[in-house]
Amino acid sequence: MPETVINLDIESLPEGGYVATSQDLPGLVAQGRTIAECTEIAQDVALKLVESYVEHGDPLPPKLRAVNPARIELDIPISIP
Repeated sequence: MPETVINLDIESLPEGGYVATSQDLPGLVAQGRTIAECTEIAQDVALKLVESYVEHGDPLPPKLRAVNPARIELDIPISIP
C-alpha cells in the first residue's frame, strides 16, 4: 500500500491528555492520554478517513495525492527524564 506523510497539530488539553488535528486531512481529530497514544489513534483515524474517501469516490485532499515522496522528514516524540 502506498504511503505518504501528513502533518499533525497536537495540543495539550487543560483536563489532561492531548488532541491531534491535521490541516492536511480535514476531519481528523484524535485524543489520547499521551502524545504517543494520540499519534497512534490519529494514524488509525487517518486510515479510516482515507478509506471513506476511496469508498465514496471522493477526491483525496491535495496532500494525499502526492504518494511515495522521495524524501521523508518525520518528527517523533521522545520522553526526556
